[in-house]
Amino acid sequence: MNTFGRNFRVTTFGESHGAAIGVVIDGCPPGFAISEKEIQYYLDKRKPGQSDLVTPRKEADAVQILSGVFQGYTLGTPICLLIQNTSMKSADYDELQEIFRPGHADRGYFEKYGIRDHRGGGRSSGRETAARVAAGAIARRYLEKEGIIISGSLTSVHGEKVPERMEQVIRDARDQGESVGGVVSLVVSGCPPGLGDPVFGKLDALIAYAMMGIGGVKAVEIGSGVMAASMTGSEHNDQMTSEGYLSNNAGGILGGISSGQDILVRLSIKPTPSIRTLQQTVDTNGMERKISVKGRHDPCIAVRIVPVAEAMMALVLMDALLEQRKIIPDCRQEP
Repeated sequence: MNTFGRNFRVTTFGESHGAAIGVVIDGCPPGFAISEKEIQYYLDKRKPGQSDLVTPRKEADAVQILSGVFQGYTLGTPICLLIQNTSMKSADYDELQEIFRPGHADRGYFEKYGIRDHRGGGRSSGRETAARVAAGAIARRYLEKEGIIISGSLTSVHGEKVPERMEQVIRDARDQGESVGGVVSLVVSGCPPGLGDPVFGKLDALIAYAMMGIGGVKAVEIGSGVMAASMTGSEHNDQMTSEGYLSNNAGGILGGISSGQDILVRLSIKPTPSIRTLQQTVDTNGMERKISVKGRHDPCIAVRIVPVAEAMMALVLMDALLEQRKIIPDCRQEP
């Protein structure tokens, strides 16, 4: 399944070491101003090679608008965005033609399709997420004009929460041929009440679905998350006054519908599976092998998942906003 959304439909294409990656967006409202420069701003937050905390692969991630925009405005027709791949080192992955990386999607793809692109992980590579960020950039610009602001941050790495310590943990893991996981937090402010469709289109369910679709995400918490299981009803309930809610354990979503409060989401990200540390595995014939993964990999994928998670949140909210406008055409923050 390569398409996301019902109203604002996003289809990504391309592989890590193919000629290019990209995305087709169908359902974007017409007459909305957008430019390559605005999309590039968000892509630059995600692109590789910007520091010693991420993969050294150098990609400009320069986006081209191929269709759906004329004289700076959307036409209401499909928008196609293209990002050329320019820094592939496919020879680094020759060993992976017949061997599976532990913790990676290699074996799953092979067992499902009977064939796979071993170069950089092919379709399962994090490279694909650049296309999501490009699509999310358009959604974010639209949402911002509606007063909806999405912000994400890396809040912990391998249990460390102090920024300096987080960075050191990543460097230590890299130098040791290892990797570490982390936690990414998202806050959405200005979201109007009423977004989300019970019972199978709940906003929190759609957010969880979108976030779990990001490679490496192992858990999604909304509001109080797993802590809700250790609270009493009176502790967890967000009591109300004439001025609003007194707390936000629900994370801005009640009954699957946005409440108008900030939407609070946390993602738990696993360590990067591609590491130099020698590991046990098998090959395509089921024979036991040892592997030390070569190539250019992030020692902590959580660092660059932040803009990807922001983009996926934008796609969910854009889709939900357009759905709500079928019921209330002038959907605003205040009912």
